[in-house]
Amino acid sequence: MIVAGVDGSDSSLRAAAYAAGLARRQNALLALVYVQPLMTAGASLGAPVADTTGEIAEGLVAEIHAAAERLRGIFEVRWEFHTFRGDPYAGLVSAAEELKADAVVVGTSERAGHRIVGSVAVRLVKAGRWPVTVVP
Repeated sequence: MIVAGVDGSDSSLRAAAYAAGLARRQNALLALVYVQPLMTAGASLGAPVADTTGEIAEGLVAEIHAAAERLRGIFEVRWEFHTFRGDPYAGLVSAAEELKADAVVVGTSERAGHRIVGSVAVRLVKAGRWPVTVVP
């Protein structure tokens, strides 16, 4: 099983496309994983975060279904979509463990602050528990 983290960003969608190609070549199941944040600054101010992240997940599923339909018959991949809760790193680790991942594919971080703190991709690579591919 190949796990790919998706969050709607361009880099995560490129990572999902790369993971789909890898899954097709390996005849593996592709698990697309969206990690819903538990709490953000908006939640402390009363914003409906659960509704918003649920809408993001639904939008991602719709986008993935549309892409799969466009490629039907040309590029067949067995895939499933999962939603986990937590911070992105912990959520992807939980997903990879629970789904028994053979490999993890993620996009590079698009946030400038991650150069200082460390991105999800860097943390996954350092954990060394699965082969990790980081797609730019």
